[in-house]
Parts: sequence; C-alpha cells; structure tokens
Amino acid sequence: MRAKKGFTLRTVVGENIIVPEGKENIDVTNIVSMNESAALLWQSIVDKESFTAEDLAQILTDNYEVDEDTALTDATAIAAKWIETGIAEE
Repeated sequence: MRAKKGFTLRTVVGENIIVPEGKENIDVTNIVSMNESAALLWQSIVDKESFTAEDLAQILTDNYEVDEDTALTDATAIAAKWIETGIAEE
C-alpha cells in the first residue's frame, strides 16, 4: 500500500483532518478526520514508497501500550479504511 499523493494532514480547530490538494483530489464529500493514533500512523507513512499493515502495527506497538495482535487488527482496519476513503491505494 501507499499513501496517495495530494493529501495533507492538518490540525483544524484541534482536530486532525486530511486535506485534499490539487484538482484531482478536490472531492470534499469524504472529509477524513483522524484521532491521535491514526494521525501518527499517517505522518509515519505519508512520505514512504509503500507500507504494510505490519508496518503500521509496529508503529503502534512502538508508541502505545498495545499488544501485537491488537495492533495488527487495528492497523489492518485503518489501512482498509484509508483505501476505502481514497487517501491510500494498494
């Protein structure tokens, strides 16, 4: 997987929001709001060539008190959500 180009994480009124940039990403019907851990994951992978759910799980276990199985379950779910909303692609 990889993050699609043209999406930037910004903090707006204390909330983490993915902001589309450029004409190709102008569809604002899918505003993506992220909690603190999702924002950390996004910041960690946005400039990488690619990432896996396992990479995301490792970031979670490195930064939070969470076991590997829970981290992988959560990472897999968020990666699928990012693909569904169009901010990441396989």
